[in-house]
Amino acid sequence: MSDPNRESDRQQESPLGADDIYRKLEERAIAESNGLNQRVAHCQKCRGKEFLPVVGSGHPYGDVLLLKYQPRYLEVSEGVAFFGRGGGAILKSVQRLGVDPLLLYGTNIVKCPEIDQSEAEDNCPVYFLEEFQITQPKLLVVMGEKTLRVLNRHRIAGMNELTWTPGELQDLTPFCQVLVTPNVDDSLDDKEAKQNFWKAFRTMGKWHKDEPPY
Repeated sequence: MSDPNRESDRQQESPLGADDIYRKLEERAIAESNGLNQRVAHCQKCRGKEFLPVVGSGHPYGDVLLLKYQPRYLEVSEGVAFFGRGGGAILKSVQRLGVDPLLLYGTNIVKCPEIDQSEAEDNCPVYFLEEFQITQPKLLVVMGEKTLRVLNRHRIAGMNELTWTPGELQDLTPFCQVLVTPNVDDSLDDKEAKQNFWKAFRTMGKWHKDEPPY
């Protein structure tokens, strides 16, 4: 007859399964993201600020990190990135590409609207770099030339310099690729701009299909 105490010890000593490890990593990412959002929401680094900073939205341990330059009106009113028409356009696009929206995390590299851009570009990117470290994405989607310029300027060790080649995959780090696209916010009311955004963004579908399932 087996010893119930020994069986209990064996269960306690058994290694964590893949699902358990992912859940623990996810819980840590959520906790770290919540702490970061609290600091972003109370940031006072820039002068003449009239609105609260906008925090990121989505899964803080997602495979895909979406990065825009600056929040628009509805994002500011709700306090979260990608709220409103831009977020709606992204949602429709990823669904068409067969990408699970729950895999996404979205943010802005400049967190506040209507402030001195040079000052914001000095102060805000440190928050994005922390978001990047928390999320650990497999794909970073950089939307717009201004966003790309700021990201290149604030690269840290291990990050490659990126080029403005919309629709082409580039290596940011050994573990994360980059897809550069036009800014989704600028594509909402112009047919040609919308087509240019979609032409670049749909590369995500190919990336998603080629990504190993582990």
